[in-house]
Amino acid sequence: MMDPPPVGGPRSKRAFDLPERSETDRRRAASILAALRRRHPDARCELDASTPHELLVATILSAQATDVGVNKATPGLFAAFPTPAHYAAVTPAEIEPHVRTLNFWRNKARSVHGAMTIVADRHGGEVPSTMDELLELPGVARKTANVVLGNAFGINHGVVVDTHVGRLSRRFGLVAADEEDPKRIERHLMALFPRPSWCLLSHLLIFHGRRVCKARAATCGEDALCRRWCSNAGA
Repeated sequence: MMDPPPVGGPRSKRAFDLPERSETDRRRAASILAALRRRHPDARCELDASTPHELLVATILSAQATDVGVNKATPGLFAAFPTPAHYAAVTPAEIEPHVRTLNFWRNKARSVHGAMTIVADRHGGEVPSTMDELLELPGVARKTANVVLGNAFGINHGVVVDTHVGRLSRRFGLVAADEEDPKRIERHLMALFPRPSWCLLSHLLIFHGRRVCKARAATCGEDALCRRWCSNAGA
């Protein structure tokens, strides 16, 4: 599926209300993107899913949980409920045993049931491929919708901002060192990086955050990429 119409140029504030960033900032961002691509050529979504609805369910379950933990829970869940209609035909209580190993499992079972019921009843069992429609589903906020749009449909609507992306954005000087708001971080990343790279960018930053630039015990001074771009490298 093709991307939506372009924002309107690197400095456009239409549609996404993007902040102004200088050409120097964008060139620096391009260099960081190239370095991350060389460093992590295998960067990808690490949630196991074979269909859009499986990815949607896995992403809902991943809130305040690790991808590893979600991937341990979903094989049994996906086998028990192979289509959205199967989720809709049961109660949240019947989903709960399959997700009990995850944080907030009762709430997540209700969200999965609600989202799959809407997908089954309103969308003919097909996960919708627009931001507005995805945001109508229980348990789906912008980050979840961006994961589904980018990875299930190839639509670069925005940049997924999790804790890793936020941390690296600050350390690499892509946003202010004290910027904590995911929505503002996302808009800065959208202004800095070309739209076709938005989905991949989040994977690259998450890979680097999980493997190198950790919240604690980061290897800033030991890693060549971090020494070049990280504000903490000389600390």
